[in-house]
Amino acid sequence: MSADYYERLGVARDASEAEIKKAFRRLARELHPDVNAHDPEAEEKFKSAAEAYEVLSDPERRATYDRYGPEGLRSGGFQPSGFGSFSDIFDAFFGGSMAGAARRARPQTGSDLRYDLRITFEEAVLGTEKEIEFPVLGRCDTCSGSGAKPGTQPVECPQCKGRGELRSIRQTMLGQMVSASPCPRCRGEGKIVETPCETCHGEGRTERTRTLRVNIPAGIDEGHQIRLSNEGEVGPRGGPAGSLYVAVHVQPHPSLKREGTELFYEASISIVQAALGTRITVPTVEGDEEVEVKAGTQPNTEIRLRGKGVPHLRRSGSRGDLHVLVDVVVPTRLSKKARELLAAYAEESGEAVDSGSGRLREKLGLG
Repeated sequence: MSADYYERLGVARDASEAEIKKAFRRLARELHPDVNAHDPEAEEKFKSAAEAYEVLSDPERRATYDRYGPEGLRSGGFQPSGFGSFSDIFDAFFGGSMAGAARRARPQTGSDLRYDLRITFEEAVLGTEKEIEFPVLGRCDTCSGSGAKPGTQPVECPQCKGRGELRSIRQTMLGQMVSASPCPRCRGEGKIVETPCETCHGEGRTERTRTLRVNIPAGIDEGHQIRLSNEGEVGPRGGPAGSLYVAVHVQPHPSLKREGTELFYEASISIVQAALGTRITVPTVEGDEEVEVKAGTQPNTEIRLRGKGVPHLRRSGSRGDLHVLVDVVVPTRLSKKARELLAAYAEESGEAVDSGSGRLREKLGLG
């Protein structure tokens, strides 16, 4: 907002006290979060407007500001009120009446619920559908959620006259303000049940076991939650239901590792298989698959099986890869025959196994 206090409130420099007060009231209501929820800077704008009003509503401060500007105020020791939050400021000026009006006679929403669901590694990758069963407070069938005995109806609360709030008047820097708080007798609902339902004892809900089928999307991972709106507990006396959060827990795979949408498998082969080539069996989430290892494969070679990884949760039709990490295992113990064969290969290829000439057979124990 503008650095000029008059511009912040949108008034002329010769505005009267009543005009300044009216402008601030209008601006404050425009910036209230319930009205201006789309603007994340609404609270800061309100604080700026409140600071301008603190100055311009006080004749002495206003005269100092008009003559010397903000520097004159600071040199005179003026500090803005420094309210901690928007609600602190708004309550100080308006007594919480707007918030009270928003609360008035609003049915209480039921509690959210959490269900911990355990699935296999394959189910997480490919997706599945699960049937879950859980206890929940549901709408009472006897009174249809009203809380009143069949044949009767809730009546207007005599303490708040159906408003759901109690009001009091107090003096603030803006003058006489109305403060509102939820009515303790009807808990802000505006109505009370004089003849409670015998089944739910006036609550409008009873405990029951519920069965629900939940779709688990392909690619879900450990710790992800699925929110099911209106599947939680219903509110008392006809209030809307909360949400059900299904927390997913995935069992680890015995040989596959997951990183995002990519899967990894470590395969061990012998030096003979690496040199001559071979075929190995690789586990995938759809079942085992035979994979070719080409002749001359080196240690730490990666074989990529495209499209065998994890589907993208938010990109339909897109899927990661399965990476086969090949490890060539060198034997630590050899038979005499194996030693002879390796020695013959080394001599034929001219490989220097020992630093001394002609000592290869001696090293291999061949005499």
